[in-house]
Amino acid sequence: MIEQIKKWDEDLFLWLNSFHTDWLDPVMYQATETITWIPLYAFLIYKIYKSNPSNSWWVFGGVALTILVSDQFTSGFMKPFFERLRPCHDERWTDVIHNYGRCGGLYGFASSHAANTFGLAVFLNKKLGKSIKGLGWLFLYAILVSYTRIYLGVHYPVDILIGASIGTAAAFISWFLIVFVKREFLKKFLK
Repeated sequence: MIEQIKKWDEDLFLWLNSFHTDWLDPVMYQATETITWIPLYAFLIYKIYKSNPSNSWWVFGGVALTILVSDQFTSGFMKPFFERLRPCHDERWTDVIHNYGRCGGLYGFASSHAANTFGLAVFLNKKLGKSIKGLGWLFLYAILVSYTRIYLGVHYPVDILIGASIGTAAAFISWFLIVFVKREFLKKFLK
């Protein structure tokens, strides 16, 4: 069963990775870089702070916790534990796949990019989705960044799906902890 899933994953990767054009390569490479998204992050910080200045630090703490948990779990635990080669490091695909830019670390399961971007999208939508309109667009951002990883030849689709799931779980854990700690903290100091 695992071998069949792995085969489907590799076949889907090869198909998705085959859709590339020379003019899009640098665009996709830039879209995967964190620095590209600094204006988005600055805008989010502004919107979060503006929506509720006195409670914004709880939200910033939740975002930081979400990214810390998702990034460390994928990069610090999963990649060295599973040791699944990135497609660009797998000799079977040397002359088959399209790889633009650098390949990254040796192992790719699961995608930290997917975990972090989906974690951010889920946490902010869970915490502030009712008070800040338009946060649903963060899912498009997460999908785009995640797809760039397949396009560039550095992750398989399952790496992305599992990374997105881990980011989602980290977001819910962080949301619960922030809500719980804040409530208990306020109860204690308001007595």
